[in-house]
This record gives sequence, C-alpha cells and structure tokens, in this order.
Amino acid sequence: MTVVAIYLVITFGLGGLALAVRLPPLVGFLAAGFVINALDVAEVPQLDVLADLGVTLLLFAIGLKLDVRILLRREVWLTTSVHMLISVVLGGAALWLAAVAGVAMLVGQSMQTIALLAFALSFSSTVFVVKVLEERGESHALYGRVAIGILVMQDIIAVVFLTATSGHLPSPWALALVGLWPLTRILRKVWSRLGHGEMQSLFGIVMALVPGYALFTAVGLKGDLGALIMGVLLASHPASSELARSLFHIKELLLVGFFVSIGLTGLPDLPTIAVAVLMVLLLPFKAGWYITLLTMMKLRHRTAILAGLSLMNYSEFGLIVVSVGVSVGLLAEAWLVEMSIAVALSFVVSALVNGRGHLMVEKIAARLPAQDEDTLHPEERSGDAGDAEVVVIGMGRVGYAAYQRLTEHYGLRVVGVDYDGPRIGRLDEQGLRVIEGDATDLHFWMQLQRSDSVRMAVLAMPRHGANVTALECLRESGFGGTVAAVARYDDEVAWAKEHGVDIAFNVYAGAGLELADQVAGGERERQSGDGRPDEVRPE
Repeated sequence: MTVVAIYLVITFGLGGLALAVRLPPLVGFLAAGFVINALDVAEVPQLDVLADLGVTLLLFAIGLKLDVRILLRREVWLTTSVHMLISVVLGGAALWLAAVAGVAMLVGQSMQTIALLAFALSFSSTVFVVKVLEERGESHALYGRVAIGILVMQDIIAVVFLTATSGHLPSPWALALVGLWPLTRILRKVWSRLGHGEMQSLFGIVMALVPGYALFTAVGLKGDLGALIMGVLLASHPASSELARSLFHIKELLLVGFFVSIGLTGLPDLPTIAVAVLMVLLLPFKAGWYITLLTMMKLRHRTAILAGLSLMNYSEFGLIVVSVGVSVGLLAEAWLVEMSIAVALSFVVSALVNGRGHLMVEKIAARLPAQDEDTLHPEERSGDAGDAEVVVIGMGRVGYAAYQRLTEHYGLRVVGVDYDGPRIGRLDEQGLRVIEGDATDLHFWMQLQRSDSVRMAVLAMPRHGANVTALECLRESGFGGTVAAVARYDDEVAWAKEHGVDIAFNVYAGAGLELADQVAGGERERQSGDGRPDEVRPE
C-alpha cells in the first residue's frame, strides 16, 4: 500500500500543478509516470489492468453515443484513408531525410522499418481526443462527430493490421459474433428492469468486459473493438445516454492509470529525445493535412481546423504497432521508449494548442479564403431564427423544458438550437421549432438570420465548457440581449455572473422550485375539489 500511496501522491500533485497553470490534468498524469520511473519506485502490476479497463470503458461509452452512419460519410472514411496514405508516404520521407542527415537512431534503418514507423505515427489517440471533446462538451458537435468517426476508422484499420501481422487468422468462431445482435435484444430488456442505480452501471461494465472485451479476445480479435461494438449494439436503448453518464467518472478515474503508464515505459536519453522532438515537429503537418482534406470535403474552415487540431497527436496504437515491429525484429526495443516519449510530448503539445479556445480558431478561419455557402456541407449552412423572441441553446432535457415553459406558459416565440440531427427530427415531429447549428461556432451566430425581435438567449447545454464558449461567441457576434445560463455547480453559477450572464441558475435548484410549484398547484386543485377555501397564494 505504501507504493500505491506514493503513486497517488505524485499523480495527484502533478495533476493539480498542471491544473494550477491552466493545463489539462492529463499533462500532469503523463509527467507523473516519468517522475515515478525516474525515482525508481517499485512497479504496481495492477496499473496496467486499470489502464486497460479505462480504455475499454472509454470505447464502450463511445459506442453508446456513436451513430454508425457517420462512418459511411465521405468526410470520415475518405479523409481517414487519404490522410493515412499521405502520412506514411510523407512521414516516411521525413524520417528518411533525418536518417540521411545523421540522426543516430534512424541511421541504417531499412525503408520497411521507416515505413512502419511512419504508419505508427499516422494514428491519433482515441483516449486523448475523446477526453478533450468531453471536457468541452462537444463530442456531438459536427467537428467532434467527424473526429470520432475518423478515430473509429483508425481503430478498425489497427485491428486489420494486428490481425495481418499476428501470423494467424481469427478463430472460425469469430463468425458466431453476428449472434450478438439478437442477443442484445434480450439484454436491452434485462437492462430496462435494472433501474437507475448501481445495477445499471454494473450492467454497463459487464457488457463492456464480457461479451465485449473477453469474447472478442477469445476468438482472436481485439478486445477494445469488442467493447466499442457492444456499445454500438446497445446504443438504441432509451437509457444509453444515462448509462454513458453513469460510467463517466469511473472511466475518467481509470484513464488516469493509462496516462501514468505511458511514462513508465522507460526513461529517455539525449538521442531518444532528439528523435522524439523530430516526431513532434511533424504534428503541424499532420493537422494541416487533416484541415486541407476536410476543407475539400466541403466543411467550413472553422470545423476543419477544430477537427484537425483535436487529431494533432500520436496514439497508443502507435505503441502497439511499434511493439509488433519489435516482436518481428524490424525495430530495436529502444523504439518502445522512443514512441512513448513522442506520444507523451504530442499530448502536451495538443493540450496546449486545443486549450487556446475557439476564438483563436475563429480568427484563423477568418483569414482564409471565403467559402461558397451553397456548396458547403448541409450542416454547415446558416440557420434562420425568424421572428423568435428567445433562442434556447441546447435542446436536451433542460432546454426542452425551458422551451415548453416559455412558449406554453409565457406565450413567447421561441426557437431552439441543437447540433443533434436525430433529436431535431424528433422535436420537429412534436411541432417544436428547432434549427440545426453549433452554438460554439462564432460563424453560426454571425450568419444566423434573426430579426430585432430576439432579445434573450438561454444557454442550456449540459457542459459548462460548451456554455462558456457559446457565451463568448454570443458576445463576439454583437448580441446585446439578456443571457440566461444553467449550471450544475455553484462555482459555475458564480463564474457565469462574474462574466456578464444576466441570469445564472443552478439546475438542481431549478428542479426544487419546479417541485414546489407542482406541489402548490396540486394542493390548490385538491382543496378546490373539496370545496375548501384556497389558502395557497396564487402565482
């Protein structure tokens, strides 16, 4: 337990230090791994198990929220394929030139070895990117969906690569996995009877680890892919979003082990650091090609830049590819340490770049050539708020309730804004007026066609970070009306009021007020029905 305590103190301390200097805590977790390694603290074998559990639950949670149709979109599968080809060709050329220039670890390496290294560097980290998107509350934004789709395509390519290089095909029993689809119909019925407590969370963990990870591993396939597929098969259940939320903190805690374990791979020497820095210098080109390709797919500059910057890192799959190269004799074992350093540094660089905020991206996008609105992707075109008096941003449960109250009780003209296409379709069928758009996109607000009647904006997105960005975009676009925002914590309410939000409301306090209204209303009705005087004050 003493060793575990040392791990926890170092990890917590460096995570807190990163937070204090406005860096994501994961940068501190990465540093903790190297510090623990340098101090020669005894190993904790269970750390790798915790890290694997975290990654497995992450992929299961992605599956719960993944619309598989995104994988069939040209901006996902074609961008993934072309970018990987470019990365292998141009990345290999860059590494070959470094070898010619005399970089020690690359001198004398065959072209096959250099191509394998370039292939390892072509992957982006699913763990890192999804964590950044969840912190921003933008995993369902267009750029977030495209980035996640690209990551899933990369995961599929990684599975094909590992299968091809393993020397043996998956077990013939792998064909029986098609039976998981009818099995999940039964599992969904079991799920519906579990309620909303710990049994539901335990159900999710069992699904990710047993029919997901363990079953796929048993038939010769990658267990992580199995967890992702199980999530996709269960995603149609009405409680899928609730399950993903209930697993969120468990997953986040376990992923700390993943980031710490990267630094435990080995300690770098000077030549190792030099090659790792060279690899990091390739990151802007990696992001640049993503931006170029996504722009060619008719995405707005801003969307392409955000997706490209989020994917500007190296992946844990790169470590797996390098380990395969080591096992077949193409690479020396020192390359595992090399790749670990490169992955860790890429996370730090990507965290710094992605932490600069959306307004930086807006300024960059504004300097690029103008795009023809008529040729853009349908989700990128301007919306029309018409004669609405109130704009409700985020049409989840809170936004939906606000919309209903404002229209039915107060008689206001309201328009909702959301980026979830299927949700907009369902709301449209109910007769609600909702337009598709990303409220964290300054261009959306600049181009939103609205009359002078719009005098209030309600920020009702579930993530505080998304509401913060939407508020910045609102102010930058020149909106001068009243802004109301919901928050889950008192410090978020305080932040909102300090930054000019006119009405900041704790969502749990709001639930209490609604409950009181319902109780008072029910009491009035009961007393009126009994013929007794109404002693409760009217609203």
